[in-house]
Amino acid sequence: MREHKSLPLPSWEGGGGRGQASQARKGRGNSLAIITGGAKGIGLAIARRLAADGASIALLGRDTAALETAAAELNARQATVDVTNAEALRDTILALGPCDILVNNAGAAVSNPFTRHTLDDFQSMLAVNLLSAVTACQCALPVMRARGFGRIVNIASTAGLKGYPYVSAYVTAKHALIGFTRALALETVKHGITVNAVCPGFTDTGMVTRSAANIAAATGRSEQEARAQLASANPAGRLIQPEEVAAAVAFLCRPDSGAITGQAIVVAGGEM
Repeated sequence: MREHKSLPLPSWEGGGGRGQASQARKGRGNSLAIITGGAKGIGLAIARRLAADGASIALLGRDTAALETAAAELNARQATVDVTNAEALRDTILALGPCDILVNNAGAAVSNPFTRHTLDDFQSMLAVNLLSAVTACQCALPVMRARGFGRIVNIASTAGLKGYPYVSAYVTAKHALIGFTRALALETVKHGITVNAVCPGFTDTGMVTRSAANIAAATGRSEQEARAQLASANPAGRLIQPEEVAAAVAFLCRPDSGAITGQAIVVAGGEM
C-alpha cells in the first residue's frame, strides 16, 4: 500500500462510551476519515470537504492513478482495493489504523429490464453497494465504541427510497443499505456513534455520464438530451453537484451532530 505523508491521529480523552472525546468537541482536527470510492466524483468531493474541515484523509478505491492524484492533492493516505473483496478491504482498513469518520461511498449500478437482469447482477450490486459498507463498519466500529465517538455515513441514493425502472438490482441494494443504516444506528447511538445515509438524486458524476450514454445509445437521442432527461427529475431542472452532497456529509460528521442518527438525508433539489 503506497502512502503519502501520514497525518497524526487524534489524542483522545475519556472513552468507553461516556460521551464524545474532548478533542472531538472542539472540532475535526486530526480526525481520520476513511472514504471508500474516494478518488473521483462524490467521494473526492467529500474528501476535499472533510480535509478543508481539518480531517486527515485516507482514500480507498480501485483506480490507482486517480487515487494517487487525489492523495497528492489532499496530502492523504491512499490504498488500492476492491471493496467487494471483504478480506482485502478488512486488511486495508485495519492497516490504516483507528478512524473517527467512515464514509462508505463506493458504489456501482447496472441497467437492464428486470427480465434481462441475472442473479449475478443482484449479487454484484449487493456486494458493492451493501456488503462493502457492512465489512467496513465491522472493521471501524470496535475502536469507535472504545473511544466513545464515531461518525459513519453511507452514500445511498434516492433509489434507496423509491423505485426506478431498469435498475431493479441497484434499487434493491440501495434500499438494503438504508435499512442497514437505520438498524445499525439503533445499536450504536449509546456509544457516541452516529450512522446516517445520504441519498443524492442524479448527480453530475461519471455514473450519470455513463447513464446518459446508455440512454442515448438505446433511444437515438443525443447525450445532451439524455442528461437533460435525467436532470428533469430534479424540480430545479439540473443535476446535483458533488459538492452539495459533500456538504451534507460534512454536517453529519460534525461532533455536534450527535443527535442525528438513523436518517436518510435526501440531496435531490426537492425530488422527494
